[in-house]
Amino acid sequence: MNTASSPPTHELGTFLKARRAALDPRTVGLPDDGAHRRVAGLRREEVALLASISTDYYTRIEQGRRRASPPVLDILAEVLRLDEDERAYLRELAGEDTARGETHDSPALQPQLQRVLDGLSDIPALVIGRRLDILAWNPLAAALLTDFDALPEHHRNYAWLLFRDPAFRALYPDFEQVGAVTVAMLRRESGRDPHDRRLKHLVEELRGADESFRTWWDEHHVAVGSGGTKQMRHPVVGDLTLDWDALTCAHDPAQRLVVWTAAEGTPTRERLGLLAKHLEGATESVPAR
Repeated sequence: MNTASSPPTHELGTFLKARRAALDPRTVGLPDDGAHRRVAGLRREEVALLASISTDYYTRIEQGRRRASPPVLDILAEVLRLDEDERAYLRELAGEDTARGETHDSPALQPQLQRVLDGLSDIPALVIGRRLDILAWNPLAAALLTDFDALPEHHRNYAWLLFRDPAFRALYPDFEQVGAVTVAMLRRESGRDPHDRRLKHLVEELRGADESFRTWWDEHHVAVGSGGTKQMRHPVVGDLTLDWDALTCAHDPAQRLVVWTAAEGTPTRERLGLLAKHLEGATESVPAR
C-alpha cells in the first residue's frame, strides 16, 4: 500500500470529532433531554441523524474505515456548521480536491513578487510560502518585524518566530488572537499536504515548546488568513494599527505577498513614515564596504 498517497484518515477523524465536540446540541435543533452527556457536543449518532446517514456509516468515516463521498462530505459540513475554510480542509483531508506528495522544499521565489518587493519602499511587505515560511521581504518589513537576514533559514517561518522568538511575540499585544489565527493557518497548511515532513517537524517542535500552541492546534480550527487588522507595539515607533492583506501569486498559489498598510492621516501612517526614515538613517550610518 502506498501510504504517501492515501488519505490522512486519522486527521479526518480527529477533525470531525473536534468539530462535533464544539457544537451545542440545542443550536442544531436537538432537544435537551436532561440526560448526562459523557462527551462534549454532539454524539456520533446525533451527527448521523442530522446527516440522514446510519450511525455505522458515520462511525466508519470517523474511524477511517470508510471513505466519504463528496455529497456526504457536503452534508457533514452543513451539520457541523463548517465555514468555507473548514469545508476546504475537510475535502482535502478526505482526499478530495488536492494532490499530495512527498515533502516540498522551499520553492524559488517568483520573480514577479521580487519586483513588487523591490518597488515597495514605504509599505512593509514580505512573501510567505508553504508552512508559513518567509521567502523574501523588503527592508521596511525587516524594520517592522525582525532582521530576517540574521536568522537561520529554518527559523524564517512566521509561526516559529511567533511562538519561539520572545522579541517577535512582544510585537503583538493581542498575542492570543494573533497566535490562534496563526495556528489555524498552519493547520490549514497541513490539510494541503499532510505528508509534508518539514511541516510535521515544525508542528512537533512548537507543540513541545509552547502550551498555547498545543492547545490551539488540538482545537482543529482552520483559516486561510487573507487579511485583517493587527495591533503592534514596535520598540522604535510605538503602537501601530495596521491593515494587512495577503495576495496570492497567480503563477504559484503557494506564494502570497503580504503587505501592511495604514490609511492616510492616521497616527500609524505617520509612524510608518518615521520607521522608514529611521531605516534610512541606519542605512546611511553603515560605512560602505
